[in-house]
Amino acid sequence: MSTQKEARQRYGDVHESEALRIPEEKAEQLVDALNTDLAATYVLYHQVKKHHWLVEGAEFHDIHVYLGEVADDLEEGADMIAERAQALGGVPLSGGANFEEHAPVSPEDADAYDIRTSLENDLEMFGDITEMLREHIQLANNLGDYNTEEQLREVLMDVEEHGHHIEHYLEDDTLVSQGTLD
Repeated sequence: MSTQKEARQRYGDVHESEALRIPEEKAEQLVDALNTDLAATYVLYHQVKKHHWLVEGAEFHDIHVYLGEVADDLEEGADMIAERAQALGGVPLSGGANFEEHAPVSPEDADAYDIRTSLENDLEMFGDITEMLREHIQLANNLGDYNTEEQLREVLMDVEEHGHHIEHYLEDDTLVSQGTLD
């Protein structure tokens, strides 16, 4: 058990990085934006994992595999975001309850839904996160933090690509019967 009595750094406090030379007031804005991105990404990650576990039907395998890949990409993006927040002198947000509390997106409830409804819920969240990332990319640019801007662009590329693919899964054209013919 640790004998440390006080936190080395409290969540919300930002210490200026001598190496990065981004003024503390700018770093605070960036870390706050990154922690919001981190929270939203992990809320989406957990929802996508839920759908990965619960998918059923004729297209089960392809969607199951794809949603596993989506979750992996989201986790990789979240890691990049958290490490950048730390590099800027902040403490990355952590913990499921904290993610939901700080995220600008809300997950669906705990019930299981058909895969079309599940993917529609995912697509909505992908769109919300896309808009938020674009705003934070612009913020990083305006504050002169081109590295954060570039890293968020990488995350955005994955988010947009997965949103686009999910949109294709939701198209009406399918080889799978949608019901019985009378």
